[in-house]
Amino acid sequence: MPLAKALELAQEYDLDLVEVAANARPPVCKLMDYGKFKYESAMKAREARKNQAHTVIKEMKLRPKIDPHDYDTKKGHVVRFLKQGDKVKITIMFRGREQSRPELGFRLLQRLAEDVQDLGFVESNPKQDGRNMIMVLGPHKKKTEAMAEAREAQAARKAERQGAASEQAAEEPAEA
Repeated sequence: MPLAKALELAQEYDLDLVEVAANARPPVCKLMDYGKFKYESAMKAREARKNQAHTVIKEMKLRPKIDPHDYDTKKGHVVRFLKQGDKVKITIMFRGREQSRPELGFRLLQRLAEDVQDLGFVESNPKQDGRNMIMVLGPHKKKTEAMAEAREAQAARKAERQGAASEQAAEEPAEA
């Protein structure tokens, strides 16, 4: 259709004439509310950014001669990080004579990897790096999945609290 007729049609319906494919022969145009289109595309982009996750590497430092309770505490932190969908870099720091016994650190890292294997996997095997031994654990589930699960759990807890509050209000006798 000629350009003048298309513009007249757009004005008649109070819409905008938007060029969709400029390189096509003849060029392709569309009648639409351009302001509404821009708003909807901005909302889609915002939603995509909301669901986007940044990869974070958390670090946990250990020593070869760690107390069992301290090990459990550090393991708890690693478990929490993996549940949140973050990678965890575990560093074992050797001091003094401990440097001559790297197998102690290696065994400790292997033990930690076995303890958290249901939540994560060994992304990079233990490597000696000067005075430190480093291993990286990656989560089985992606950050976005972990964030979605956390949101669902939070919504469930909120609904549960509201349900309990309404039951409590219904049980209280009305004062006369």
